[in-house]
Order: sequence, then C-alpha cells, then structure tokens
Amino acid sequence: MRLKHLSLTNFRSYARLESEIPDGILLLKGGNAVGKTSILESLFYCATFSTTLAQQDRHLIRFEAESEDPAVARIVVVYDVEGKERKLEIRLILEGAADVRRFRKEILAEGRKTNAQSAIGQFPAVLFLPHMTEIIDGAPGERRRYLNILLSQSIPGYARALSQYSRAVLQRNALLRTLGERGGDPGQLAYWDELLAAHGAFLTVHRAQAIQTLASLAQSALLRLTDGREILSMRYVPALRTFDETFFQDSASSGAAKEAERIAAISSLIRTNLEADRALDIRRGVSTVGPHRDEMRVMTNAVDVGTYGSRGQVRTTLLALKFAEVDWLKDKTGTIPLLLLDETFSELDASRRRELMRLLNGGGQAIVTTTDLINFSADFLGRQTVWEIRGGIMDKNPERVPMDSNSAAGDALT
Repeated sequence: MRLKHLSLTNFRSYARLESEIPDGILLLKGGNAVGKTSILESLFYCATFSTTLAQQDRHLIRFEAESEDPAVARIVVVYDVEGKERKLEIRLILEGAADVRRFRKEILAEGRKTNAQSAIGQFPAVLFLPHMTEIIDGAPGERRRYLNILLSQSIPGYARALSQYSRAVLQRNALLRTLGERGGDPGQLAYWDELLAAHGAFLTVHRAQAIQTLASLAQSALLRLTDGREILSMRYVPALRTFDETFFQDSASSGAAKEAERIAAISSLIRTNLEADRALDIRRGVSTVGPHRDEMRVMTNAVDVGTYGSRGQVRTTLLALKFAEVDWLKDKTGTIPLLLLDETFSELDASRRRELMRLLNGGGQAIVTTTDLINFSADFLGRQTVWEIRGGIMDKNPERVPMDSNSAAGDALT
C-alpha cells in the first residue's frame, strides 16, 4: 500500500491541510505541540476508526470549530493498493444544542457509507507513540487492546466477534448483578455463557496464533536492534482456570481444519469454566473468566521486560513488536502497511538508532516525526524527504540542519 494524499479539515489543530505524500520515508520535523503527532493520529484513525490519544473521538474535532452546528472534522486519504487507487473518508460530526450535543461518525469507502467493522483493514497501518510502552509495562488491558487493534485489521471476522463478545459480557454482567441483588435462577446465565464461549473461543485461538507468530517476527527485529544481545519470547495467558499451554503449540502454522478443532475445544473449555464459576461470578457481579481478562507477557533473555526491563529495553522491545506488526499485516493482508513512528529515536543509544535506520531503509512507506535531525545520520537524511511542521503549517522546503560528519549521528550507514 502507498499513501498518496492526505486531507484534514477541523482535525485537532488543523483547520485545513491538503498534501500529497511522497513515497519512501517522510521525516516530519518540528517543535513540540505544532501538529506532527496529529498527522500520525489522523492516519492511524483511518486504520482503526478509534482514537489513540484523545479521551473521546469527539475531542478530535478542532476546538475552534466546536461552536458550529454541526461541527464537522474530516479525514480523507487517497492511497494505492496493487496499482488500484482507493479513497477513504471519515467524518466526525458534533451536532445539536450546546447542552445536548450528539456525536456521530461517518465512514465512506469509495464514496459509499459503510461501518467500521466492514471498513477496518482496508487501510492497514502500524503506529508507535512514546506512551505505547504501556503495551509492555502497563496494565493487561493495554496488551489486550494492542492485540485487538492488530487482529481487527488482519483477521476477517475478528472485529465482529470482538464486538459481539463485548456486548455479551456486558449483558451477562448485568444479569449477574441482578441475581446477586435479587436472587433468581442461575440457569438464566446459560444463554450468555453460550455466546461468550462461541465468540470468546474465536478470539482466544486467533490471539494465540498471533502471539506465536509475532514472537518469531519480533525476535528477528530485536536481534538487529540489540546487536544480537537480546532474545525475545512471548507468553499468552488465557483467563481460563483449566488451560494447558501446550494446546497451542505450533498453532501459528495449523490449517483451517485444525483451527476449527481448536475453536470448538476452547469454546467447550470456556463454557465449562463459566459454569463452574457461576456462584463466584454472582457474588462479584462480573464474569471472571474469558478473553476480556486475558494476559500476554513479553520476555527478553527469559526476563519479563514489563516488570524488570529498563526504559531503553522496553522501548526497543516495543519497536521490535512494531516491525513484527508490519510483517504480520503484510502476510495477512497481502500489502505492506504504512508505518508511523512518533519521536522514536530520541531515547535510543547510537547503536540502536543506526539499526533502526537500517530497518526503515529496508521497509515500505513510513512517516517519522522528530524534534531534531541530529538523531539521524547524514547518509539516512540524504535518502529521505524532510518536511517541517510549524504551527499547523507544513513547510516542504525547510533548510537542512548541517550534520557534523564526526558526530555519532553523522556516521554513514554501513
């Protein structure tokens, strides 16, 4: 896939932006709070249809435009997939009186309205933001969200199964609270148990397969970034009380028949766990087993990075995962996703910066933000397009910062 054009209207700080996007690697240079990250955020929104930085999608609408009725923010991307030009448009709409404003979202693919579940995966992208280190060292929910975003882009039916599973959990939890407060027949839970088992098994099996493959792909990237010093492994921990980890051995290479067999077996296991824990769930008022409570752990050299890793290790491990995502999406969708890296180089040592530049040079289209070009080698800068962002304005002919050929950042890539 190649992004060709980006249009923003009333998105974040941008009243209006129209820009052709060059092939290869685009470096966006600028100070803090000038709009660099907003460009990456808008592009990733086209991949996932959900915000990564704002508390709510409605907050993506430019503040100065919120008083309008309706207030509308637009993102439009024109991109090429296997020689065919495509267009995706997203409208974020806030309308109604000030005290009862309603938010809605419209998605148009090739000019026709569609929904997020149908459109997700059409514009594959991988995003790195500094706060995404929470995927490694944050709460389990961050790792579940990470897997859900990736698999929704790449596995047909995953987004729909996730939505149906999430709704079933909410309904089951509501019934659990009613049973706990007022009493009643626990057998009423059977219907929701069946839904959780069916959709949850689909999620569990595909998460297990993804983690095995991602671990292998990320291992290759991490070896390069650390000069062979760190060995990566990943462990999937489903929230099932009677689960045998060997069940998913070599699941990444299994065929459709084996996958269906695993889904059926996991569905039965989830159902058994739900039935066994009904009394506990009624007392607590929540469902205590199932994919909504899964965990994933990342290790380097057999040590849990999230618990014991340094900031540099966590950041480098996350970068390796991001390059693994690129390879994963390429394999699953048949096209190379757009890579979006925000302030990625600033906390890496010189050796890791050099390897990251090599990885970028060997990949597809990427947009990289930075506050300072000193972190890049002269050789790397000579091959890329460099634009500067100043207060929401994109300068496509900035003055280059002279590089000291004797400095670490000025070393040529060899």
